[in-house]
Amino acid sequence: MTTNPSTVWEPSSDRHTSTGALYSDAARDHLWMHFTRHSVFEEREAGGLGHAVPIITKGEGWTIWDDRGNEYIDALAGLFVTNVGHGRTEIAEAMAKQAAELAFFPLWSYAHPRAIELAERLAHHAPGDLNRVFFTTGGGEAVETAWKLAKQYFKLTGKPTKHKVISRSVAYHGTPQGALSITGIPAAKVDFEPLVPGGHKVPNTNMYRAPEHLRDDEKAFGRWAADRIAEAIEFEGPDSVAAVFLEPVQNSGGCFPPPAGYFDRVREICDEYDVLLVSDETICAFGRIGSMFACQDLGYQPDIITTAKGVTSGYAPLGLMIASDRLFEPFRQGTTYFPHGYTWGGHPVSCAAAMANLDIFEREGLNDRVKQNAPVFKSTLDKLLDLPLVGDVRGAGYFYGIELVKDKQTRETFDDDESERLLRGFLSKALFDAGLYCRADDRGDPVVQLAPPLTMGPAEFEEIERRLRSVLTEAENHL
Repeated sequence: MTTNPSTVWEPSSDRHTSTGALYSDAARDHLWMHFTRHSVFEEREAGGLGHAVPIITKGEGWTIWDDRGNEYIDALAGLFVTNVGHGRTEIAEAMAKQAAELAFFPLWSYAHPRAIELAERLAHHAPGDLNRVFFTTGGGEAVETAWKLAKQYFKLTGKPTKHKVISRSVAYHGTPQGALSITGIPAAKVDFEPLVPGGHKVPNTNMYRAPEHLRDDEKAFGRWAADRIAEAIEFEGPDSVAAVFLEPVQNSGGCFPPPAGYFDRVREICDEYDVLLVSDETICAFGRIGSMFACQDLGYQPDIITTAKGVTSGYAPLGLMIASDRLFEPFRQGTTYFPHGYTWGGHPVSCAAAMANLDIFEREGLNDRVKQNAPVFKSTLDKLLDLPLVGDVRGAGYFYGIELVKDKQTRETFDDDESERLLRGFLSKALFDAGLYCRADDRGDPVVQLAPPLTMGPAEFEEIERRLRSVLTEAENHL
């Protein structure tokens, strides 16, 4: 099938549930959405109605439609997920075939063909000796799995006090209690504290907000940021630190790429202190930056990769941890085992979806497509820097953040109230009304994030820029 939408989507005339309720009303009354302020959908005290719940009913290529037939560019690939685009019937057919053959079986002391084939294929793509694949159902579970493995590994190898983890401020690593401890967003954690102890934070790699004396020297800033990891390990005590969790390009805060030399220095630090380097590629793997795994694009060798999302392009839930042969070695003998797992981890239907997804990657050369088009994507988005509101455009591959500022000269950002009015009061709805599904985020400084399907090209980049320009220009009137 073509990745370019070729048919006009006609919305269903029946937008009601089986009970006769409108979908929007039933969603408001019964569906508890994720990371969502439900107050915006409720009736207002003044007597007016709240916003209707947006309902997306169809996707094809890089286009999605709502239940009223309105068309949108999916410039976020769902949620950094649908890398091969929507409507890939061959993936659905592979899933249906697998469900008819073997709908479910757990990986608890048994295996099934699709998990075996997928594990072998992923190990082939992974760098170095990362040959052991442990399946989960999502990225947060993969991060949770990696921390547990790091703790047990050091206990088995005679270093039982190594249990702490280092991660970066503002970074997001998932919602399970362990993964949330690794997450560096205070507002995401405060309602669920106390969390798992042992998570410690260091500065991230936001070059735009670097110490002033380092802003013109990327390599010096990279060394400075990496050395904060060594400093944290020394402060906590090397005998207590098990792992460092880092995204190749940090998502939260608006797509922070690593400065030159950063990961080379981090690898040196981890080797020096016998600390595991975990590359959290929940977003960055499977072509988002270019290669199958972003650590390959950025030139470093991790001990563990955690990932999810793009492995199936969202057609079924699947996450995974890939560990090095060294980390698996203690589990080869005796009664030792990893007392951890998930009922749905490595689900046969999900594995079939992943295999079909990877077939598309190879047949259509999507990794090379991203590498070829990434400079065009960046140069197209860079044109937005002429707007007063746009302070920085940053990212890599098909993964970019546009930071919004109050004053470009001083890089002054918005206070909390201003950010609330700008992002939630205007931008989120205005972008959607302009036919652009992307993300307005203020978990760090205010940004608009873009991560489109990998099937897009220069013509679509230009249209995204055009719609962004229109909305961001109008935003000046709503500050």
